Amino acid sequence: MGNVFAVSSSQVPWLMRGRPVPLPNPGSFDELHKSCKEVFPQQVEGVKVIVNKILSSHFQISHHIHMSTVGLSGYHFNAKYMGDRQLGPNETFPLLIGDLDNAGSLNAQVLCLLTERLRSKAVFQTHHSKFLTWQVDVEYRGDDCTGTLTLGNPDVINESVILVTHFLQSITPRLVLGGELVYHQRMGEEGAILTLAGKYSAQNWIATLNVGYGGAHASYYHKANEQVQVGVEFEANTRLQETSFAFGYHLNVPKANMVFKGSVDSSWCVGGVLEKKLPPLPVTLALGAFMNHWKNKFHCGFSIMVG
Repeated sequence: MGNVFAVSSSQVPWLMRGRPVPLPNPGSFDELHKSCKEVFPQQVEGVKVIVNKILSSHFQISHHIHMSTVGLSGYHFNAKYMGDRQLGPNETFPLLIGDLDNAGSLNAQVLCLLTERLRSKAVFQTHHSKFLTWQVDVEYRGDDCTGTLTLGNPDVINESVILVTHFLQSITPRLVLGGELVYHQRMGEEGAILTLAGKYSAQNWIATLNVGYGGAHASYYHKANEQVQVGVEFEANTRLQETSFAFGYHLNVPKANMVFKGSVDSSWCVGGVLEKKLPPLPVTLALGAFMNHWKNKFHCGFSIMVG
């Protein structure tokens, strides 16, 4: 008699049991190109000192001092309050963030969780002591879709408003399709711009494409291994008749507590940032340099982050 094998129902794949594979939530529209953008280095110029201080499990502050020979030097005070409701590693509600500089300019954000699937965000900005802009958005996150409605700078007296709506739908576990509609009205003029978007996520790479009336934005992210990541971005603006191309790479050396990010673009701007952690001290050093060959401009910077 042949051997008999017993297989539990938990070992049978979903498709073999005749049940569809649940589709994941596609995330927000603003984060479609996030994986690729995180590969590129942030430009560093002058000297920057950042001191982070955790006062409690809910409250933390930071001080930013920037001394520049090209732009404006200044000081920023940042405060953040995080509530008790946590939906993920980087999602805590309610969340209040405020940033105030030495000139009196304020940038404040408030994120609230209205229901399990409904969340809201309000952003306020002032320049010196004058009101600059504000916007409010409401986002719905379903099991396999995300919809967002944003209202920016509504002015009943001058009859001006900016209305933005996003929608993303997971078609398969790897494919996401959606779009963005921007409507604006100001001084008797109005218009609308429609942009279609698609994102395909494989095991080691992600390809994203936005196509609309104003142009196209494409990005490709590839994770070669735990140490090497690369990204490619292409942007075309039909109204300005301009195109740009950029290539970035991310090198992680865990044994040396070091990360290096580099980039080169179609305007022949070459740059890189080296970050080095100094354990057991809570200190991170960063050194960056960028060279634009066409404009013959070079700038470098150094930053220290404590905490």
